[in-house]
Amino acid sequence: MVGIKPLHVEQRIYIPKVTNRTFSLLRSVGLIFLLVMGGSLKGAAFGDGQRPPTRYMIVVTGGELLSGVYADGHTYFLTRTLRPLGLQCVGSISVDDKEAELKEALHFATDKAPLVIVTGGLGPTDNDITREALSGFTGLSLEEHPEALQEMARRFRTSPDRLRSNLRRQVQVPIHGRYFKNANGTAIGLVFEQPGSVIVALPGPPRELQAMVHNELVPYLSRRFGTRLPGCSLTLRFVGLGQSQIDQTLKDHVPLPPEVTVSSQFDGSRVDFTFSLPDDTPQDRARLQDLKQKIVKHLGDNIYGEGETSLEAHVIKLLEARSSMLTLVEIGSGGSLSATLSGADGSQRVLAGAYVAPTEDIMRRLLGVSDDDWTESASPDQKVERLAVAASGKTASDWLLVVGEVRRDKGNAGYVTVVFRRPDGETESRRFRMRGSGASARSRLNTQLLNELRQRLR
Repeated sequence: MVGIKPLHVEQRIYIPKVTNRTFSLLRSVGLIFLLVMGGSLKGAAFGDGQRPPTRYMIVVTGGELLSGVYADGHTYFLTRTLRPLGLQCVGSISVDDKEAELKEALHFATDKAPLVIVTGGLGPTDNDITREALSGFTGLSLEEHPEALQEMARRFRTSPDRLRSNLRRQVQVPIHGRYFKNANGTAIGLVFEQPGSVIVALPGPPRELQAMVHNELVPYLSRRFGTRLPGCSLTLRFVGLGQSQIDQTLKDHVPLPPEVTVSSQFDGSRVDFTFSLPDDTPQDRARLQDLKQKIVKHLGDNIYGEGETSLEAHVIKLLEARSSMLTLVEIGSGGSLSATLSGADGSQRVLAGAYVAPTEDIMRRLLGVSDDDWTESASPDQKVERLAVAASGKTASDWLLVVGEVRRDKGNAGYVTVVFRRPDGETESRRFRMRGSGASARSRLNTQLLNELRQRLR
C-alpha cells in the first residue's frame, strides 16, 4: 500500500458544545440545500493581513433527517467550530443514504469549495454507503489499513482474522489518503485527497463526530490548509433574558473589539454567549476576563455560570454552600424537575426526596392529607399550600418546592401554582405560565423554577 497515513494528534482542544439547529430548503431532486450565512456570529473573523478563509461545503447523509426523525445538528456544530479557525462554510446539503444521491451532492459541493465534509454512513450496515460512494466518486480504491485493523481487533479483544466481515469493512482506507482515529466508536474517519480538493468523511453519531473534529480534523486542516488552531474563548450562560435582549445590552454597554468573535445559542429559556479571540496567550485570556467583568456589571443578575456549568449544577452548588437540603413535590411538572436535578453531579447530597403524582388528589393521599383538611382548602392555590404543609411534616429538608396541577385561567392560558418554603418556615406562592405542552413546556417551566431557586439561594 502506498501513501496511506494514519493521523492521530494527542492534543485535546476545548470547543464549547453546542445544541441542534437546522435551516433547510427542499431541492427538486430530493436533496436539501442550506446556505449557511454564519448565523449569529459577529465580528471580524478574518482581519487585514490574514489569509482569506478556506471555503468548504457540508454533506449530511441520512434518510432519518429527510423524514423528520432527527434534526441536523452536524451543520451547526461544524460551522460554529470551524469558523473561528479561518474556514467559511458556503453551504450544506442533506441527502438520503443512496449512492446516486450522494454522488450528485458531491458533484455540486466540489464545484463550490475545495474542502467537502461528509457526515454519516461509515458504519457496518448495508445502508452505510458513504465509504464506497466516495471511492467511486474520487476514483481512489479502498484497502484495509493494517494499523486500523489491529486497533479494531484490540477493541473487540480478538485476532484480526476472527473479526466479522462487516467490522473489517470499517477499516478500509483510500489509497493516497489518510484516516482519522475514532476515540468513541469503530468507524474511522476517511480523507480522500486529490489535486486541488479534499473530501473528509466523518462518522454520524455526534459523540464520535465531535471528538474526531476536535482531536483529528482541526489539526489536519491546520496542516493541509494553513488554518489556525483554536484560540481562547469564554462562554457565559444566561437565564431569565432573551437572546435579543442580551445582544442589545452588549451593543449598548459593552462595545467589542473587531477581533473578538461572538456566537450565541439558546435552548428553551437558557442562552449561551461565547466570546473568542484568534490567539491563546496570557494577554488574550486576560482580555477575556476583563470583558467578562464588564458584562457582569450590566448582566450579572442573569448569569448563572460559565463554560460547561449547567443551571442544575449551579443550584446544587448553592444548596451545598448553605448545607441545605431540598424536597420536591411535583404534579404539573410530572417529575421532570426531579429528573433533571437528579442527573447533575452532587444531587445525592442536596436532594432529600421527591414526591410525584398525576393529580393533586392523588398527591394529597400520598402525603396523608385527610378528607376534612382537603375540603377546607377551598381554592386551588390553597390546596397547593396545604400540600406544602403536609410535605413539610414528612421531611427534614430546609427548602421545599411544590408544583400544583396545570390549570386554565379565564383566558384559557395554562398555569401552575408553585409554593416555595424557606428554611425559616416562610412560604411564598406564585403562578407560572405554562407555554405550549408536553416536554418542551415542562423544560421551560423547569428553567423558570430553577432560576427562582437560584435567586433565593444567592
